[in-house]
Amino acid sequence: MPALPSDPGTCRTRSWWGWGYADAHPDDAECTAMGALLPGTLARPLPIPRVTDLPITRPGATPPPALAHLVTSDPEARAAHAMGKAYRDVIRALRGRAGRIPDLVARPTDDQEVADLLDWAGEHGVAVIPFGGGSSVVGGVEYRGDDHRAVLSLDLTSMDRVLEIDTTSRSARIQAGALGPVLEEQLRPHGLTLRHFPQSFEFSTLGGWLATRAGGHYATVRTHIDDFVQSLRVVTPAGACTSWRLPASGAGPSPDRLFLGSEGALGVITEAWMRLQERPRHKASASVAFTDFHRALDAVRAIAQSDLTPANCRLLDSGEALLSGASHDGSAVLVLGFESATTPVDDRLTCALDLARAHGGRAGTPTADHDAPADSAVSAWRSAFLRMPYLRDGLARMGAVVETFETAVTWDKVPALIDAVRTEVGAAALKATGHRQLPPDPRLPRRRRPLLHRGRRRPTRRRGLPLGRHQGRRQ
Repeated sequence: MPALPSDPGTCRTRSWWGWGYADAHPDDAECTAMGALLPGTLARPLPIPRVTDLPITRPGATPPPALAHLVTSDPEARAAHAMGKAYRDVIRALRGRAGRIPDLVARPTDDQEVADLLDWAGEHGVAVIPFGGGSSVVGGVEYRGDDHRAVLSLDLTSMDRVLEIDTTSRSARIQAGALGPVLEEQLRPHGLTLRHFPQSFEFSTLGGWLATRAGGHYATVRTHIDDFVQSLRVVTPAGACTSWRLPASGAGPSPDRLFLGSEGALGVITEAWMRLQERPRHKASASVAFTDFHRALDAVRAIAQSDLTPANCRLLDSGEALLSGASHDGSAVLVLGFESATTPVDDRLTCALDLARAHGGRAGTPTADHDAPADSAVSAWRSAFLRMPYLRDGLARMGAVVETFETAVTWDKVPALIDAVRTEVGAAALKATGHRQLPPDPRLPRRRRPLLHRGRRRPTRRRGLPLGRHQGRRQ
């Protein structure tokens, strides 16, 4: 049956240089207050960059009249499509070094318009970069090179409809440009949900999740977007292709695997059939504090290797617990959550808490269903989790280095990995800030610069500029 489109319901302005909405960023006073908590930060925040300060040149190509209504060369639109939202990108924007800014931004509304734009670009030597919500942290939305006369950023967010819902098979055909909230709002009236919540959920699209093989917020069972895919439709320079819609198949390599995680290099994902779930009606959560981080790791392993399948099982070390407000006494905090569309989950939470207590954990008061008072540590972490990208940008304006790392390892190597990451990151930061100075920037006050350091070596403190001149690997 057909599904109606949904309006995202907001007229707020997105930040071209940083995360999220422009009006949600910390103001100068909040940035200064955060900087006061860290030794060596700047005396005042770097100014918010202006599009007018960027070296935006005239477009190197002009679309034909038949496509002109889809394309803009507006400087602000071009700047907003120049980079992703990694820490590296934020620093480059603050320093006015946005790299190769696209010449044009196109917003197609259907497959045929995507194909027409690709045909024109191919004939005129124009590079095309698929663009969803712009939350990329690996350089996937950037053009790096000089082999094309112009660059077109292909923004798919006008293709944001749930086109069809199969309630019997509990799946839906969805256009790739649907942002997370827009997608969920269209599924809500049918009592269904995709239930895929990466931290970038509010500002990323279904097509972006597919092109990057995104991982979601949930700890077990369905953790990656791959787990939901039934079929993909992709428009390529050689034509369009649609994989056979199946619940599962053992017939050799899956064609979808060519495009999942491809970062748009092989074609433009325009729509997909996705498996859905009933919206959960039963929820329960709790936090567990640990004085011994290694025992907390053992508790997480015990829960993960049980058949309890928590929706959330996230361990915060003492530093992250303190920054998020989940703990103020140096404890590590385990955040646990369970949910189900059909059966109560209180017993599963109780069993998980028993496993945590067996490893020295102190459990907080569980939160049951929707109306119970929230566990304070869980609530604090959840708020900090959503707010953290904004705070990262505020700290970047103060000269602090704030970034996340993602990796995977088998359980037997977890303690060694944690120790190695802390040691090596500390050593890299020491080398970058303690052994050499970066070229001066006249906008920065002459004051000692910060270093968030958790390695074994303690750096000597020298005057210099904050990190941020490094470039990520070529994609």
